[in-house]
Amino acid sequence: MAVPAQRIRRLNDGSTMRADGRFVVYWMTSARRLEYNFALQHAVDCCRELRRPLVILEAVRCDYPFASDRLHRFILDGMAGHADALAGSPVRYLPYVEPEPGAGKGLLAAIAADAAAVITDWYPAFFLPRMLAAAARQVTVRLEAIDSNGVVPIAEPGRAFTTARAMRAHLQHTFRQHAREFPIARPLDDLPRTPPATLASSIPQRWPCATPEMLAGAALSSLLIDHTVAPVRTRGGAAAARERLGAFISHGLPQYASDRSEPSRDATSRLSPWLHFGHVSVHEVFAAVARHERWTTRRLAPGARGAREGWWNMSGSAEAFLDELITWRELAFNTCEFVAGYDSYASLPTWARGTLDAHRPDPRPHRYTLADLDGGATHDPVWNAAQRQLRRDGWFHGYMRMLWGKKILEWSARPEDALEAMAHLMNRYSLDGRDASAWAGFAWVLGRYDRPWPERDIFGTVRYMSSANTARKLKLAAYLQKYGASAGLFA
Repeated sequence: MAVPAQRIRRLNDGSTMRADGRFVVYWMTSARRLEYNFALQHAVDCCRELRRPLVILEAVRCDYPFASDRLHRFILDGMAGHADALAGSPVRYLPYVEPEPGAGKGLLAAIAADAAAVITDWYPAFFLPRMLAAAARQVTVRLEAIDSNGVVPIAEPGRAFTTARAMRAHLQHTFRQHAREFPIARPLDDLPRTPPATLASSIPQRWPCATPEMLAGAALSSLLIDHTVAPVRTRGGAAAARERLGAFISHGLPQYASDRSEPSRDATSRLSPWLHFGHVSVHEVFAAVARHERWTTRRLAPGARGAREGWWNMSGSAEAFLDELITWRELAFNTCEFVAGYDSYASLPTWARGTLDAHRPDPRPHRYTLADLDGGATHDPVWNAAQRQLRRDGWFHGYMRMLWGKKILEWSARPEDALEAMAHLMNRYSLDGRDASAWAGFAWVLGRYDRPWPERDIFGTVRYMSSANTARKLKLAAYLQKYGASAGLFA
């Protein structure tokens, strides 16, 4: 099955694949996986059409924003898994770890000079659109970016959705069609039988592939990245992602509806780091849930009213999880694609900016610097525990993220400062920061996707949350014991 046309974006003027090209290149940038990957599937299709071998280039720069030992380690885990999986295969795999800023400049263009086409991933957030635009100016052969981000192609709606209900209604209206267009589970099985690709000898000499020792993290200390943000126990790569997915399906999913808001219980999927780095596909996660529920599309309810429950005709826990995995996640990608300056204060809804602007002069009983917030040094033990979890584990609980953001808004001199602080802290420490869903979360704190609530100081009519109410609502004793001040920041 061909990749749906709505997922393919032509990035330059190359109208046809070059028939005399020696191979097809898949430049793996955000969908860093070998399964359930529309971009890899499209690259294999090109190989079949031309009877050419495949080259996979997977690189990691050392000067991307917030580059650190923590983020590099997670990416390298995935690259090491790919090197093992592709050893002895007809695929020429090129794992490149940039040793210093600018060292990788020219690598893609040099490989593309002998290619029939270059296929890459489309991702609408962070620095990736700018990176692809720069590549399009340097690559003369056909360059196409493929959207493997969600169940629905990002481009399909053609407009931004302002609420989860509107996104949900669109999904309900179109899902049956997209369910017939899932990516192939193992696209490399369809590669044509050809000799492996050969590269110009100057390429591996100037840009040597990472050694197994480098992919194991041996060179981290020598790279010009932030060494103060240390790696965490959570490991990257497809194997770790599938292990976590299996544990969630077996133990977390049955209790998801009742326990997902409790930060001391393991009822959430915790899959967001692997989803962010593309080590696992939303399609694979959905397929695992559907198998667990013994579900087929015949069980879908008629209509597309945008209701949160009852349309999937799955268990309550499965439906609640899919609303997060699909509705809210794909709403985030929709915003990044169709809202100009999605990461700016100016892009917020007019009503939210209006009420926050009206309350700028309100006194702030507590005000903290970015350093105070970074160190979890506020008067609020619940908030401090959430920040400690973020710094220590590289991830923190979804409900606590909402409270965390709301308190930053309350403690900041301006809402713009709150947005900047949230982005800095999440993007620096969290394995799932720098993601479309992360920016959607920051914007939700400031009113996006929401409605006006009763007016309060500082917040205006933007939704308010308090640590006291959270402590009354949730069972936090075990959470505070694990991440409270007595546990130590890096215990």
